[in-house]
Amino acid sequence: MRTVVTGAAGFIGSHVVPALIADGHDVVAVDAPGRAAFPAAAAANVAALARDGITLTECDLVTDDLAPLRDADVILHLAGRPGVRSSFGPGEADAHRDNVIATRRLLDVRAGRLVLASSSSVYGDAGHPCTEDDPVDPRSPYARSKAEAERLVVAAGGVVLRYFSVYGPRQRPDMAFHRFIEAALDGSPAPLYGDGGQSRSFTYVGDVVDATVRAARAPLPPGTILNVGHPVTVRVRDALHLIGTLLGAPPPTVPKDPARGDVRRTWAGTDRAAALLGWTAATGLDEGLTSQIAWHRARRDEQSRARPGEHHG
Repeated sequence: MRTVVTGAAGFIGSHVVPALIADGHDVVAVDAPGRAAFPAAAAANVAALARDGITLTECDLVTDDLAPLRDADVILHLAGRPGVRSSFGPGEADAHRDNVIATRRLLDVRAGRLVLASSSSVYGDAGHPCTEDDPVDPRSPYARSKAEAERLVVAAGGVVLRYFSVYGPRQRPDMAFHRFIEAALDGSPAPLYGDGGQSRSFTYVGDVVDATVRAARAPLPPGTILNVGHPVTVRVRDALHLIGTLLGAPPPTVPKDPARGDVRRTWAGTDRAAALLGWTAATGLDEGLTSQIAWHRARRDEQSRARPGEHHG
């Protein structure tokens, strides 16, 4: 099966590509690292792919010719402009460009099925485990752009995966667990938005990769939407405490006002993914955070070797 992965140099994409190859797919890895929200992180992920013998095809989905992607059996569309907080103000145009226009262009050229990586943020606040039939209530330009991209994909008979608060090795530098772990290792405070009582369905990246690979080959009905999240919600302050326990030092934080567009709770109902993919999240927060912490430490060791004389905790 010839499978195109957009956003291959991203946090999730850089894990999905080698998993697809191991599953027997002929993979075309596509990204535009020059437009990455965090260029250094994208460059590190490109290097990780190269170490696995995977070559990245550079392509801006909005401006470049997409004809080379036309004959794919499946396009896993993981590319996009991330971030709720950064999508307000000038960031709104970037969210629309990279999430809506890029998706529309891919749909115009694709011959096979398109699977879109969307976000739990389209639901707004969750008072119960969200099901895919619940109405959407996006609270930020980012969430609105994802909801619009979903509408386009469903109308075209594609598949939508709504990811919930993904964490693990290679997590983006703006995400909470990345900031908290680095704060504990450095002793430099990380921002804590709100009171820490927000709850999330934190979902380990390995579980997300498993669901995504299954979706690439499963005979899903056109227009299917699936939640990809851990069914147990955890408060941010409890996750922060767990990070401190695992590291032996509590991450220092500095209080900040609640972030604009942030929701109080996300909560994944995953019965449909279990029924159609045979998938449920298998990784608990303790195990997943242990893996992410190991990655942070290995990355810092590598940086220390690259810059002799500097010490990293």
